[in-house]
Parts: sequence; C-alpha cells; structure tokens
Amino acid sequence: MPVDPIEALSDLVRQATNIVVLTGAGISTESGIPDFRSPGGLWSKYRIIDYREFIASEEARHEDWKRRFEMADQIGEVGPNIGHEVLAAWVAEGRCSKIITQNVDGLHQAAGVGDDHVIEIHGTARHAECVDCGLRHEIADCRTMFEATGAAPRCTVCDGIIKSAVVMFGQMMPEDKVALAVEAAHRADLFVAIGSSLVVHPAATLPLHAKRAGAKLAIVNREATELDPFADLLVHDEIGRVLGRFTQ
Repeated sequence: MPVDPIEALSDLVRQATNIVVLTGAGISTESGIPDFRSPGGLWSKYRIIDYREFIASEEARHEDWKRRFEMADQIGEVGPNIGHEVLAAWVAEGRCSKIITQNVDGLHQAAGVGDDHVIEIHGTARHAECVDCGLRHEIADCRTMFEATGAAPRCTVCDGIIKSAVVMFGQMMPEDKVALAVEAAHRADLFVAIGSSLVVHPAATLPLHAKRAGAKLAIVNREATELDPFADLLVHDEIGRVLGRFTQ
C-alpha cells in the first residue's frame, strides 16, 4: 500500500527533536495575500524600483511608497491561516526552534510566534526605518506624512530617507539574519520547507545546509522544486490541507 505522504510527515515531526521551518509565499497565499510576483500581483502592476534608485530619486521613493501602502492594505485585511497556527503550535510545544521566512507579512507573529523564534530574511513590511540613523517608523505614521505633504516621508529625527524594512531589489541581504538562518539549519534534525519555490537565494541554500549537517529534509509545496531530488519526503499538496491534519 502506498505511504500517505502527510502521515509520513507526521512521523518525521513526531521523531524530531529540533525542527526548523522555512516558509515562502505559498503559506501566505492561503490567507488571501497574493503572491506579489505572480501575474496580477503588485510587482506586475508597478515597475521594479531597486535600492540605488530609491535612494537617488524622490520620484522613485514616491512611487515605491504608493506600492508599500497598497501592500499594507492587503496585508491588513487578512490573518494567519491553519498553516501558520500549526507552526505556532510546534513552536509552543518546543518541537520547532526557528521559523525562517521569506515572507514580509508578519503572519507568523500574528499567529502567536514570538519574534525570537522568527527569522525574517527578507525583512518585514510591518514597519519602516530611516536609512541614515536607523530609527523605526510605523507605516501608519509614514502614510500620514505622505498624505499631508505629497512627498515621500522623512525621518522625524534626522530628516533622513525612510524606507520600508523590506529588503529591496539591489539591497544587501541582512547578514546577521542570514547567519542566524544558516546556524539554525545546521542545528536542525528535521528541516521543513513549506510553500517556497526554493529558487531565491540565500533561502534556497538553507535546506542543503541542513541536509549536509545530517537533518532530514521535507518539502511541502504544490509544485515541484529544484531541490526535490534532495528531499527525504515530498508532499505536493495544499499547505492548509497538509498542516490541517496535525490538528486532527
């Protein structure tokens, strides 16, 4: 009789002592957040603005902030789904030490996972930062400034440029978070990649770091990925249906 892949995943989770999870856009699309890179997503409606252009051009900053406010509106209308909730339960039970996420929506935290258990390697859309002094600014405050002046918001302390805390195209990845993610992968005995196409680096390297360190690798994704040949278990199914089985 063929093995049920969800039952096989349940066995791996039950046997593991240190699970590390990587989540991609697939887990958030099931909450109703669009995959921004897909046709009809935000990136197809707006041209790509990279970090260097953002810093150099007021016009580019104005355009980018319009996009960020639209993104904030879309994220604000949704909440965590069963997938986020099951992963939060794994953390609460001590099964999962870290959730590494490519998502910027904060839905893992909304599901109850503390910031100390989440590594946001692409940053977060939940707030903004001054590129000069690093002061945190709330998105709502940035919108107030934008609507009052018609210009991209400036830092309230040093008058520096404010940008969303999301890592932009052309911007250096946060080395500290990448290092934490690699360290977590090395310590895992089970690494579960969920809803990620596993083509964007450095996230795509993390499952291999875990495998080389001796961990089992499970990939849960509707579509095949380039790392499927390295996996100990493949579950090609809807994430909510897969993780929802852990509540039964």
